[in-house]
Amino acid sequence: MVKLLATRFVPVAIDQHIHRSRKDAEGELFGKVLKQAGRSLSGYAQGVYLFAPDGKLLAFSNTADGGHVKRLMDRALKDFRPSESTVVAGAKSVLPEPPEGGLVADVITKMLGGYSPAESKVAERYKDAVGRDHLWLRKDEAESLARGVLSESLKKRIVRYHLIDNTRGEPPMWREDEIKKLDLTIKEGRLVGSVHLETKSGDRGYRADLLGVVETKGGKVVRFDLLAKGLFWGEGTFTRGAPKGRFPLAVAFTLSEGKAPADRVPPQGARGNVKGYLR
Repeated sequence: MVKLLATRFVPVAIDQHIHRSRKDAEGELFGKVLKQAGRSLSGYAQGVYLFAPDGKLLAFSNTADGGHVKRLMDRALKDFRPSESTVVAGAKSVLPEPPEGGLVADVITKMLGGYSPAESKVAERYKDAVGRDHLWLRKDEAESLARGVLSESLKKRIVRYHLIDNTRGEPPMWREDEIKKLDLTIKEGRLVGSVHLETKSGDRGYRADLLGVVETKGGKVVRFDLLAKGLFWGEGTFTRGAPKGRFPLAVAFTLSEGKAPADRVPPQGARGNVKGYLR
């Protein structure tokens, strides 16, 4: 599959929420592909789309199964007619940019257990899955952190948008009234704290301890490592298949190297509402 992707396809990962609202050539191309898949610009558009340069849909499915994707690729290659396809003009990226003068941290989420040995192969795949995201810090928050001060806005952003279980799909974020406890302090470069997050109904929650390290050089943050580890329970509309009861979940933060295009992917919580995420 990797060889086919590298030699016969042009792999592209997009934010479908943003592309559905674009009013340029790239948005028109995505809309054309969606229509052929029986979807609309105002609806759910996640999935794997394989199409020709002119937008002709060759195969489609909303799947995370490797074998299924390989079959889609084989079908697309069989139906592709290069001589009949023309390239559609592209457009510049419209993804929001990280805050100028701020910081970007990679966020990795991993379940540490919870499924029983008797559960399905899908559960086994979920057990090994890793959630990825980015934490954005504003310039003033980065400067405060360099002075050994952890701003309230940064603490709430970490908790609301990143202490989530995104290992199986797109998770719901926490509301402010679902923060039952938030105790996170910094002293002499050491981050220590604990959190309790829970919905009003109690069907989803997370209790975790936090530990981290901040290092500065020349008045700038050069190291930001933070780990949250605790027990999570429940699931969201698009994160079905969670283990029963409470299961161990860890969320790790570390400064992004910023060398790859993927390092500039916006945070999940900033989609369509960057100002709300950064407030």
